[in-house]
Amino acid sequence: MHDPSPDSALSRTPPPAGPPAAQAPPWHALPPDAVLSQVESGPHGLAEGQARERLARFGPNVIQRQKGEGPLKLLWRQVNSPFIWVLIASAVLAIAMGKVTDGLVVAAVVVLNTLIGFVQEYRAGKAIEALSLMVPESATVLRGGQKQSVPAAQLVPGDVVELASGDKVPADMRLLASRNLQVEEAALTGESVPAQKHVPPVEEAAELGDRTSLVFGGTLVTSGTGSAVVVATGHDTQLGRISTLLSQAADLQTPLTKALAVIGKYITVGILAVSAVLLGVGLWRGYEVSEAVVVAITLAVAAIPEGLPAIVTIALAIGVQRMAARRAVIRKLPAVETLGSTTVICSDKTGTLTRNEMTVQALWTPAGRYSLSGVGYAPTGELRRDGEPLGALPDDVRELLLAGALCNDAALQGRGERWEMTGDPTEGALVVAAEKAGLRVDEARTKHARLDVIPFESEHQFMATLHDDGQGRRRILLKGAPEAVLCRCAPHDGATPEAVLAEVERLARQGMRVLAVAGRDVPASHAGLSEQDAACELRLLGLEGMIDPPREEAIAAVRACHEAGIVVKMITGDHPATAEAIGAQLGLQKEGAPGITGARLATIDDAQLPEVAVGTNVFARVAPEHKLRLVRALQSKRHVVAMTGDGVNDAPALKQANIGVAMGITGTAVSKEAADIVLTDDNFASIAAAVEEGRRVYDNLIKSLAFVLPTNLGLALILMFGVAFFPIHDLEGARVPLMAMLPTQLLWINLVATVSLALPLAFEAKESDVMRRAPRDPDAPVLSRFVLMRTGMVALLMAAGAIGLFLWEYQRELPHTGHAMALAEAQTMAVNTVISFQIFYMLMCRTLTGSLRKVGLFSNRTIFVGVGVLVLLQLAFMYVPFMQRVFGSAPLTLEAIGLSVLLGAVVLPVVGLEKWLLQRSGTEVVKQVHRDKDKKEEPPRPGPRERLPA
Repeated sequence: MHDPSPDSALSRTPPPAGPPAAQAPPWHALPPDAVLSQVESGPHGLAEGQARERLARFGPNVIQRQKGEGPLKLLWRQVNSPFIWVLIASAVLAIAMGKVTDGLVVAAVVVLNTLIGFVQEYRAGKAIEALSLMVPESATVLRGGQKQSVPAAQLVPGDVVELASGDKVPADMRLLASRNLQVEEAALTGESVPAQKHVPPVEEAAELGDRTSLVFGGTLVTSGTGSAVVVATGHDTQLGRISTLLSQAADLQTPLTKALAVIGKYITVGILAVSAVLLGVGLWRGYEVSEAVVVAITLAVAAIPEGLPAIVTIALAIGVQRMAARRAVIRKLPAVETLGSTTVICSDKTGTLTRNEMTVQALWTPAGRYSLSGVGYAPTGELRRDGEPLGALPDDVRELLLAGALCNDAALQGRGERWEMTGDPTEGALVVAAEKAGLRVDEARTKHARLDVIPFESEHQFMATLHDDGQGRRRILLKGAPEAVLCRCAPHDGATPEAVLAEVERLARQGMRVLAVAGRDVPASHAGLSEQDAACELRLLGLEGMIDPPREEAIAAVRACHEAGIVVKMITGDHPATAEAIGAQLGLQKEGAPGITGARLATIDDAQLPEVAVGTNVFARVAPEHKLRLVRALQSKRHVVAMTGDGVNDAPALKQANIGVAMGITGTAVSKEAADIVLTDDNFASIAAAVEEGRRVYDNLIKSLAFVLPTNLGLALILMFGVAFFPIHDLEGARVPLMAMLPTQLLWINLVATVSLALPLAFEAKESDVMRRAPRDPDAPVLSRFVLMRTGMVALLMAAGAIGLFLWEYQRELPHTGHAMALAEAQTMAVNTVISFQIFYMLMCRTLTGSLRKVGLFSNRTIFVGVGVLVLLQLAFMYVPFMQRVFGSAPLTLEAIGLSVLLGAVVLPVVGLEKWLLQRSGTEVVKQVHRDKDKKEEPPRPGPRERLPA
């Protein structure tokens, strides 16, 4: 065989390292002979030499793992932040100035924060590696006309592969021959039932799920046999294209991480500016250079909220535990708070919103229409006609259901609520329908023994069986596609071809898959079954319409999401009519409202797509790149997008979305690795619970932030006041400035006291209106005007109280104990005062604008644990000799402690008065935090975000 010419299809296929071929021939639209010619092969496959040559040219049939970032790069990213650089500089300067203890404590904070971030990132980003697990290890090929088993990695374009039930498809292939071939493609296309595969070509414009002449790598053969020629391997396959899309999808920052980064920059710039000013003021007032530098370091230690990263991480971890109890496992910690700002949930259909269990819901006989209630495989339901339950099973319905269950190879096993189906899902739906109507299928199959069968073949689209009823009578039963069955039936009253096809069309518009059932009696001497026996003169018994129904809990969850201001969109690879019907049942759109197909999306350019994405809630027959484009289009309109799914085809969109939610039971390894959250029960309803938990976590983080920041600002104000106004003493020939607190004491407050009191806020119960609010705007600043005003007010109050008591205690003790002891006691007094302020202010932060009575004093008992632990630690701070040496503290009298506590309690009436004034004035702050239940519609948000239809 000669080398391919430059214009051949093979030469246009790029090597594995490159992107998929943009101009690959439409293999599904070409006849088998043309495909063999294009790939320069034949019915007997390639010769060994040709296979080796092509393997060298195209490379192995594997999806190469993309090399992730190394540990050093991950570690550098944790260190490279403004807070960390300021802390590192402070630690180095402190050690250089002889303040070794202070420097080591600051350095320990840096190491702890860096390790937490490093561990989080090191465990993420393994989705592409999981794709390699979907490629089978070996395949049966024809090489030189001889069958042989070769490693799947050695397959090349032009190889002819034989397929049988249970095989995993090793590459993308064009069918050459098939017999009853069905392939499970749900992970790739979203189809809820195995796809029937045929040899004849299909239209060139057919979507992925409609390309019945192709089989795709990574899918599973569920029944039948076939042979096919390989047309794409490795990264050129559909699975490889998904790998490429997955590597291109961006991991987005969460709203909170972005907000904290902005806060960090502002605080860092402010600290550097104020430190420079403070250094100048100190030198101007006569400070020694070393003392002025120590003051600047002390300011950095005081103003940086060192405990904030630990508080955020632990609060998110608590949210992770709570969500796990509600069947949502968090893989990436920041995803917890992102749920609170989610505005759109893009959900896959099969197995996510639906049960992934085909269910007969409509019956038609020449005598009338019937409906069958009950969903799933549990054989419980009720037969109705015109909405009214039927007391007895009509003969026409009995005959239809019995025939559908007998001409059938599926079996139902189980008891109570635990039922399992073996066999084809469509056939299983017919068995369950018969059981729901009161027929006992096992008994019927024993009574009406099967004598012969014509198995289902994709070419003739029907299955036929011959039965003996044990009383000397025999009957032929047939089921299949309505068109295939109808042409074999004799017309009779009520079952004219026009009437039957009109009913089929009506059911199809409801998204149902329709099977027709027919039969005829034959003499008792009829010994076997031939195709001629099933060719004519049958009597149409009726139609059975089935659909993969939505989960009942999913309907309620969608409603809850709408009440929370979150719009749910369904993005599926299933048939448009099915998607539209399920969308109407779920309340995603009005009945009869059209969805949009992947073919239509492909014609819409990127500039117009955002408008389409916002205005439509149901998308059908979509490919992986369509899902990715839709997510990006919604994000371009400043929406926070959560994407749910369970298949390989969902993985790129899961990674691109702000929140990726994978199914834990039916989900593929690829989808789970790409996701931020995995649902252990595959239940869409768990997403609503996760959103509720995410909003609670965010609320509590804001409470913690509102609690922490006044302390840092207050400590900075105490330090600045001291540098500007406190006297400088000449002691033993050195000029020593008076300082209200030492650097180690500031760290004690920032790390020990603040964290001990902030963490209990993470356990606060959810606010009563948490699921009646519109999603928070991710672009809205975390530090709102309200939080900033509260921070300034409490910081000034705290600083004034601590400075006043410090000066009072120092002046009172100086004549009796001397400078050193008086300073230690006064500094301890100042620390006690700040901590007292923190304890009482923490109680007011349990609800930012409401009364403490609203949440209940004892609704969060961890508050008292935190206060108790801090009181014990503070007693050790004052009275344990080791602590006195490390922190420069001194024991205080009971009177001094009582005075500190009494002054700290001043924050209660002051903040309480502020809350009362806010509620009385009805300011926009209170309206934002406490929205009326009657105002569930999405309120105006700042910026041009598009409003979504609910």
